[in-house]
Amino acid sequence: MDNKNRDNELREQVRSLLEEDKDLRGYALNADVVEGEVQLQGIVDTLKEKERAAELVRQIPGIKGVANAVSISTDGAITDKNVTMEVNEELAMAPGVDLRHIGASAVGGSGTVVLKGRTDDPAEIEAAREAASKARGVTRVLSQVKIGEEEPSLEDIFHSQVNNDKEE
Repeated sequence: MDNKNRDNELREQVRSLLEEDKDLRGYALNADVVEGEVQLQGIVDTLKEKERAAELVRQIPGIKGVANAVSISTDGAITDKNVTMEVNEELAMAPGVDLRHIGASAVGGSGTVVLKGRTDDPAEIEAAREAASKARGVTRVLSQVKIGEEEPSLEDIFHSQVNNDKEE
């Protein structure tokens, strides 16, 4: 089978897969295939849906790569405050995420969300990233969550030494 016929066959497989997926079928995403490389286009509501489209397409045998040009709709002006609120709602509902460990805030007005906090569990960071990507208006999730125990500050060390001195 020549490349053109193979690309046409892959294109039909990609389009069919996207149209059958319960989470993506309502978006009428478009896909083109050239030499086994897929170009995805369209608009979805969340970063999670954009990532899902690319993940699904990558599973088709014969696909060499995916250029994900799918846009995320903001349905008008969504402020950092709105995005932060929605992300924190998603974090609160996410299994495996403790809001005492991880919080989020949107920065820069472009849908970028920064996760902050500290946890001992790397899986909690991934669960938070997943949850944040479900919120409307999020285009990118950056993690600044630290792993492990917090280093004591110089002030903490000083106070512990002072307290120890008094006990002797």
